[in-house]
Amino acid sequence: MTPAELNIFASRLDAVCDEMGLTLRNAAFSPNIRDRLDFSCAVFGADGGLCAQAAHIPVHLGSMAFAMRDIVGRIAWSDGDQVVLNDPYLGGTHLPDVTLIAPVFVDGRLCAFVVNRAHHADIGAASPGSMPISSTLADEGLVIEPVHLTRGGIRDDAVLRSIIGATRNRTESLGDFSAQMAANRAGAKRLAALISAYASDAFFAAIAELNDYAERLARTALAAIPAGTYRFSDQLDDDGQGHRNIPIVLTLHVGGDGGVDADFTGTAAQVPGNVNCPLAVAAAAVYYVFRCMMPVQTPACDGAFRAITLRAPEGSLLNARRPAAVAAGNVETSTRIVDVVLGALAQAVPTRVPAASHGSMNNLAMGSADPGAPWDYYETIGGGMGAGSEGGGVDGVQTHMTNTLNTPVEVLESRFPVRIERYALRRGSGGAGARKGGDGLVREFRFLRATHFTLLTERRVHAPWGVDGGDDGAPGRNLLNGEPLPPKCERSAAAGDLLRIETPGGGGYGRP
Repeated sequence: MTPAELNIFASRLDAVCDEMGLTLRNAAFSPNIRDRLDFSCAVFGADGGLCAQAAHIPVHLGSMAFAMRDIVGRIAWSDGDQVVLNDPYLGGTHLPDVTLIAPVFVDGRLCAFVVNRAHHADIGAASPGSMPISSTLADEGLVIEPVHLTRGGIRDDAVLRSIIGATRNRTESLGDFSAQMAANRAGAKRLAALISAYASDAFFAAIAELNDYAERLARTALAAIPAGTYRFSDQLDDDGQGHRNIPIVLTLHVGGDGGVDADFTGTAAQVPGNVNCPLAVAAAAVYYVFRCMMPVQTPACDGAFRAITLRAPEGSLLNARRPAAVAAGNVETSTRIVDVVLGALAQAVPTRVPAASHGSMNNLAMGSADPGAPWDYYETIGGGMGAGSEGGGVDGVQTHMTNTLNTPVEVLESRFPVRIERYALRRGSGGAGARKGGDGLVREFRFLRATHFTLLTERRVHAPWGVDGGDDGAPGRNLLNGEPLPPKCERSAAAGDLLRIETPGGGGYGRP
């Protein structure tokens, strides 16, 4: 292919992912998918190698890229199949993220897969929002090992009933699963047409060429990082089960050929709380950082990550063994891994690496305390972005491993018994510096009925760090009726109670 032809081919693959995302969003029932856009779509080759992805959620996409070969290799595929899974130890991330995989056959030949992953606000945990302060995977809801949801285009209603039967709002759950199936059908139809237009052998050759091109771009970009060994460590505030100041340690080896090795030896062993994560989640965070170091035109495919190796001892926080709890590992630990990799790179290329951003997805899960009137809700809340050498941090945004929107106040108040009393920037929370860090947010929830809620938050103790003499950002705070709450906790609130979440600011860059 000429460079122009390869670029057109890559764009057509990206368009398949984008169309899947639009189908999923438009058909979904829950605010979590429809309004917050907590989902991701991608195309994989017949061997499970990543071919293309939409600009969706980094923690979803990187973990799928790491794990998909193993998943698809276990299953005998037929045209019209769709397989569902959420098991973190078999290719998932955490239980609310449910993945649907569909093969694409052309003229009887398996050519590719289309995949989407979406966060379900209820996956059957005892606490509303299915993000509990858990100590084992079984506490976190329904575990779905890879199983056919459709065979030959026919939905297996018994499998579907077993999944949605574990949820509180079965109508909403059915709607979201139907939307995921529809997204894969749309993607498979569009991708099959693309493969037919090229012919399957030419399609496979184009995928190989795309991967080789991505690898060349990636290695050239990573070779610009000075060769050497760089070390950095940071800490999680706690695990929700009494363990505090949990270290994540990285030794980053950068070779002169554009290869990098991320070695997390020295990181804490897995803990009783739910900040553990499977290796796929750790890989997603590492891939994300180095993807940011590559040119914007680098295709988001398997070749872009060939130069990156990852090591984390089995049984550690970043490569946990079953049945360790992982609900917060996907959202909070992944974010801290990003900070650790950036901290190591700041020693090598300080002008290219920003200060730490707010460092938490600031997770809030909540729902009815009355089983007779069930409702579930989940959201992540933005904070301050870290400043860099070329500009100050951005105020009040989602950063790094999440790429979701906030739930609009109008949607939240019209769907659930909650009133938002304040939603504003947290002025002065960004770290001072030659370039100031971005400010965090303040979001206040007035509960109109008795409500059970869970907070999974970070950077309430260990502040987001500055770079090159810049000041740290302000740590976050959680308060119920003015009384401080731990970073990770579950509480029951009465009607009229006020929950206030103050998210951290980003670190500053350069001396003030």
